[in-house]
Amino acid sequence: MSYADSNGISFYYDEQGTGEPLVLLHGGIGSGEMFASLAPALAAAGRRVIRIDLQGHGRTGDVDRPFDIAAMADDVAGVIGQFGGKVGLLGYSLGGHVALRLALQHPELVKDLILVSIAIKRSGNHPEVIAAMDGMTAEAAEFIKPSPPGQFYAANAPDPDGWDMLIAKTSDALKDDYDWSDEVRSLKPRTLLVFADADSIRPDHIAEFYGLLGGGLADAGWDGSNQPANQLATLPGRSHYDLLESPLLAPVVTGFLQSSSSPQ
Repeated sequence: MSYADSNGISFYYDEQGTGEPLVLLHGGIGSGEMFASLAPALAAAGRRVIRIDLQGHGRTGDVDRPFDIAAMADDVAGVIGQFGGKVGLLGYSLGGHVALRLALQHPELVKDLILVSIAIKRSGNHPEVIAAMDGMTAEAAEFIKPSPPGQFYAANAPDPDGWDMLIAKTSDALKDDYDWSDEVRSLKPRTLLVFADADSIRPDHIAEFYGLLGGGLADAGWDGSNQPANQLATLPGRSHYDLLESPLLAPVVTGFLQSSSSPQ
C-alpha cells in the first residue's frame, strides 16, 4: 500500500504493471476496488496502472471540505505530479468528473483522457436520474451501509465511522447544477468517451458532448482524412451501474491508448 500527500490529504494508491502510467479514478462512494477486473487487463496490455482513492473514499481519509470537483481535481493533480511526466487518465462517474476537471485545470499533466459514463452538465442525465439525485439525503447512509461499497469502507477506511459523512457529502455534491459545456470546447488532451447503451445519460447529450470535441460533425472520408482525433464508444447490453464489468471495456480503452498520437 502506498500513500501520497496532496493539499493536506494522504491519498491511498496502488499500482500494477509496467509501462506508461495510466491513472484510474473511481465512482462515488466507491474506491479503486471498482476497477478490480479492469486494472489487471490494462496492466497486461503494457500499462503501469495506478488506482487512486479520492478524498474521503476507500482508504483515503477525509478533511473538513465538501466534495468539490474542482478541488478534488487539484488534489489528484498533486498526486500525479509526484509520478513525473504526463499520464493517461481514466475516470468513471464521479472519477470521470474529477478527471475532466483535472484535464481542464492541469492539461500539462494529461496525455490521453478516457471519460466513462459522465455528463458535462447536470441536465444531461435522464430526468429520473436527476430526481434520484435530488431525493438522496444523508439519511440514506444506514440503508446503503450493507452494500459492497459500505462493507469495503467499514473494513478499510481510516475512520470507519466516517460513512455517514461520506453519504452526506455525496448527497450535497449531487445537487450541484453544473455546466461545463463551454470549457469542454477547449479540452486539450486526446479524449475517448465511453458510455453504455442504457446509460444514465441521455443519448442526445452524449452526441452533444462528442460534438463539442469535434466528433460526429462530418463524414470521416473514404481515406480517413477527416477522422477526428477524439473517439466515442457505446458498449452494448450495459448500464451506468455495470459498465465497468463489460468485457469490451478493456480492449476499447487499450485500442484507444495504442492509437495515441506521438508524445506531446
